[in-house]
Amino acid sequence: MARASKPRSFNDRLFAMRLERSRDDLFGMLERLFGHRPDYPDFAEELTETLKSAWDARPEDLKWRDMSRDLEPDWFQRPEMNGYVFYIDRFAGNLLGVAEKLDYLQDLGITYIHFMPCLKPRPGDSDGGYSVMDYTEINPALGTMDDFEAVTRACHERGISVCIDLVLNHTAKEHEWARKAWEGDETYRDYYFMFVDDTLPKAYESTLIEIFPANAPGNFTHYEEIDRWVWTTFNEHQWDLNWSNPRVFLDMVKVMLFLANKGVDVLRFDAPAFLWKRMGTRCQSEPEVHVLLHALRAASRIAAPGVIHLEEAIVSPAEMLPYLGRGEHDGKEGNLAYHNSLMVQFWSALAARDTRLMTHVMQTHFPASVTNATYATYIRCHDDIGWAVTDEDAAAVGVSGFGHRAFLSDFYEGGFPGSFSRGALFQVNEETGDKRISGATASLAGLETALEAGDGEGIDRAIDRILMGHALIASHGGIPLVYMGDELALLNDYSYLQVPEHAHDSRWIHRPRMDWARAARLPDGGATPEGRVFDGIRHILARRAAVAGFHGAVPTEIVETAQEGLYAFVRRAPTGPIVCVFNFTEHWSGLPASWFKRQGATLMHDFLSDARVLGPDGGVPLPPYARVWVG
Repeated sequence: MARASKPRSFNDRLFAMRLERSRDDLFGMLERLFGHRPDYPDFAEELTETLKSAWDARPEDLKWRDMSRDLEPDWFQRPEMNGYVFYIDRFAGNLLGVAEKLDYLQDLGITYIHFMPCLKPRPGDSDGGYSVMDYTEINPALGTMDDFEAVTRACHERGISVCIDLVLNHTAKEHEWARKAWEGDETYRDYYFMFVDDTLPKAYESTLIEIFPANAPGNFTHYEEIDRWVWTTFNEHQWDLNWSNPRVFLDMVKVMLFLANKGVDVLRFDAPAFLWKRMGTRCQSEPEVHVLLHALRAASRIAAPGVIHLEEAIVSPAEMLPYLGRGEHDGKEGNLAYHNSLMVQFWSALAARDTRLMTHVMQTHFPASVTNATYATYIRCHDDIGWAVTDEDAAAVGVSGFGHRAFLSDFYEGGFPGSFSRGALFQVNEETGDKRISGATASLAGLETALEAGDGEGIDRAIDRILMGHALIASHGGIPLVYMGDELALLNDYSYLQVPEHAHDSRWIHRPRMDWARAARLPDGGATPEGRVFDGIRHILARRAAVAGFHGAVPTEIVETAQEGLYAFVRRAPTGPIVCVFNFTEHWSGLPASWFKRQGATLMHDFLSDARVLGPDGGVPLPPYARVWVG
């Protein structure tokens, strides 16, 4: 195996040390996948040269950032890490506009921002930007790569880390690699899955799942012009990459490090579960996927150690946890993964006024802590909500899985009797009965319905639901992500129905344009719903940052309250336990002080309100949708 040339300068020596530190994590993984190939030695040598070239090209300020994070490797787990997620055009028009809005984000308490897809997409339908035709260019509608570097530099100067999406599973069919494959270049045809007839596609498809059955059925596309069947899991214009070809790994490492050298701190790997194909399986989360992700993480640690990986795996808990590193990959795979189950269970318990399922799922499927990693927690994102409730988990608390999933879709669409919610169905599958939901946080939480009815109490309850959800994600463990507009209680945006390229996709209902006029009224609007929500979320994030026990490495222990409407957990911090309790009902409840003391609370002080919480009877009163962090 090729080794780096004899070190001469300090930078050369530092690179050589980092290469040795992660050599086994990189080449030990790659040898399993590609070591049998005759071209493996040349591949390994070229990969080493690629890493060294990327390190040599890395700007000096980023190398110092690397050094700082080598010395403080828990930087992303600290309680002051508060995230904000947005589409650049909908938030600020373009990249330079983002730089002008950093004061707003700092005022909210944000130290981590996720730019939704900003790399150059294909023209027309691009799956919201996830159909990328050039990984080295910014979407021209948003600016240039120079603009991007200027914005990341401005963010770094304010202590804000930057996350962007890197789509690993597929490229747009207009990508240079795909165009060369289309033109018959066999080297690049091996970058994809291209078949001369449908024999193998049909064999694979017998066990595959359709991702978008309503508007992109099937998993393969036949192109008559080249008489080839191409693997297209998500959409006809998104060609799946062949990660069993080492050249794909090499070229994606080049992309990854190119972006790292432009100032990216967090690479969000899109659709990593689909990277490895195996006949007779779902072709999701195969063991080789984790080998590849382990190796990609090692490549970053060598040439850009200040960069971490967020792995987007919206799958069952048992399938998701390995993306944070389990077994031999423990502490060496993803540093972040979305806590999709927490989001699903939040909305489930809110509709049912019953936390038994939530408590069961969180106790049963999630460890108290993970190594060198943590969760990205959220109650809403750019995507729909799929009701990831298994029949087994539902049965464990005495309900029907199918029935509960149907109830949740009906409730959040607004059709269930007594529902406070307004949402829209997404990807209804008539064969299975599966129905997912789109909708803005405020509308799903009841604010839209209450405002239309002029229901003051309903408005209060909706605001409480929104703030309870954000207090939950701020304390549960990980980096809480505020989705753009949620801090202003923005409602569903029905104008998407008048946009032809969006009208078929209800997810655009919760992808509004930022209402800067509303934001400008915040200093004078404390009594308005948006003012109350903004002040509430800002307070939650500030209190989180002030509590050392919310460090991402601190274990989260789910505990029972013996009350169906309450959800509780304890953060077992060295500085003392923090007992977090949430009332998922519109009714008053409470717990005796003795219950909190059994969990380890000694001060009976609520870190969230920064006040004592004991009532006159010696218990802790819990109003509708209460949230307390008791120490």
